[in-house]
Amino acid sequence: MATSRREFLTASAAALTAISAAQAQNAPSASAPAADPLLDLPTPESTRKGDMLYRPLGTTGETVSLVGLGGAHIGNPGPDDAGIKLIRRAIDSGITFMDNCWDYHDGNSEVRMGKALQDGYRKKVFLMTKLDGRTRVAANAQLEESLKRLQTDVIDLVQFHENIRMTDPDQFFAKGGAVEAYTAAQKAGKIRFIGFTGHKDPAIHLKMLTVAKAHGFHFDTCQMPLNVMDAHFRSFAHLVLPELLKVGTAALAMKTLGGGILLRSNTVSAIDALQYAMNLPVATVICGIDQERILDQALEAAKTFKPLPKEALAAMLAKTRQSAAKGEFELFKTSERFDGTSRNPKWMGVAS
Repeated sequence: MATSRREFLTASAAALTAISAAQAQNAPSASAPAADPLLDLPTPESTRKGDMLYRPLGTTGETVSLVGLGGAHIGNPGPDDAGIKLIRRAIDSGITFMDNCWDYHDGNSEVRMGKALQDGYRKKVFLMTKLDGRTRVAANAQLEESLKRLQTDVIDLVQFHENIRMTDPDQFFAKGGAVEAYTAAQKAGKIRFIGFTGHKDPAIHLKMLTVAKAHGFHFDTCQMPLNVMDAHFRSFAHLVLPELLKVGTAALAMKTLGGGILLRSNTVSAIDALQYAMNLPVATVICGIDQERILDQALEAAKTFKPLPKEALAAMLAKTRQSAAKGEFELFKTSERFDGTSRNPKWMGVAS
């Protein structure tokens, strides 16, 4: 019996060691930062002009500001004059990356930004918007509306919005799918670059990249949630970022504060959360800016940013691990609260 017990204890210890090793691969450890691949992801070199930092946009040859201005928040209800003033102040402060979407505030976000980009401001920015259409017809119609609202003849980057279902990549590349509208518009000079976004599950992003490769298609950009909670739950940073680096697709960080929800965990400050995302291999960190103090906060994060030492990064991740475990602060992953196309399937232009 003694021998059997010894063998049992030895086997149990080995099993526990194996489990711990597997967990270490998925949960960053403050005691052994080098064991987590996330801590070894390269922080891109940045060019500083004034108080703003700038980085290359993947392999496009373009350079964009490390802080991006989010289109959803800038369209929040309120007087147009205040929104236009805020956009122009952001540009005057060095922010060049403008985010938007065809569906934000029923198109009013694009209308407001279009007004703000008059008087010479359009030539100072890299303009992006997103389309919901899954078919060529729907995507093309939305693109034409976006061009009119934004008051421009060409949009620098158009992205396939809300890649949040396993069926979305197949619909995008299907015959008569949205990719046909995007590539035709690119050939016509209406758009320059093509990307995709999504906030639900890294597996869906990986499928989009796989399907794109099968079609011989290269995405210029990929937008996704990157924050201190993401590192522990359905992690885009762990699973998608390395794949983007391999193919030269620019990573665009969003939901870095999760609309402020992440801050309710009381585990990280807004500046630390923003600089965590800036420390990753991303081209820009898109911030939801709807008031002066939020703009000031984003500008301060860029002004004071320095690459984080592994020890500091590991400590930040360790502090947020428990709160992040179930995704309760990343509702865009665990609920339909942020799923505009789920609540409005007609936007996709396909039978629901």
